[in-house]
Amino acid sequence: MSVPPFVAPESYECATSVETTVARVVRPCEYGPVTTREDLEQRRLDVSAAACRVLARDGLGALSVRGVAAEAGLPPSTVRYVFPTQAAMREHTITLVFDRTRERIDAIPTGLPDTETARRVLLELLPLDDERIVELDVYLALGNAALTDADLRPALDRVVAEMRAWCDRIVALVGVPEDQRADEACRLHALVDGLAMHVARLDAGESGEWAIALLDRHLAGLPTD
Repeated sequence: MSVPPFVAPESYECATSVETTVARVVRPCEYGPVTTREDLEQRRLDVSAAACRVLARDGLGALSVRGVAAEAGLPPSTVRYVFPTQAAMREHTITLVFDRTRERIDAIPTGLPDTETARRVLLELLPLDDERIVELDVYLALGNAALTDADLRPALDRVVAEMRAWCDRIVALVGVPEDQRADEACRLHALVDGLAMHVARLDAGESGEWAIALLDRHLAGLPTD
């Protein structure tokens, strides 16, 4: 199956809800007190969307209750009602960002040839659109912050472990012999991380097709049973 040519985006788009993508903008608005379960869930979505915008634009260090409240157009007390601590808000936001990667991979159709499934999973790990560029930025910010903030280390470890698990799945789907899978998954993980850095920093309008072609060659060159 062919993949449409990738061209680095000019800028992030705007959307209307956090479910659409954490990289896009949900318009802030003013709210009264939370009165129903539905109100609380909507408030949680709005605060989460604002937190993701702050995270994508300003980095993990800017993810504070006051900063998110200002972004959402809400009083800080409302943000604290939804997320009682700054740590809870930060953890939720990081989880929300990486849930999108998992959702995309889970949405890959079943019944495809194993090699095609492997390729599709692999391409989801490259920052080929606005949403995935934000995911990479969060990943890098999380890695840097975890060096000095022990509370963030578990979140980083979960993200790294999930990335490694996807690489394990890819090499298994391709048919790499079991005794070589650990080494090949480690190589693939390192390759994806390196390519992701290059692709995310392409100039606007610059093609990233070379990265896809490189991954295709890597998959084709993996040892098989």
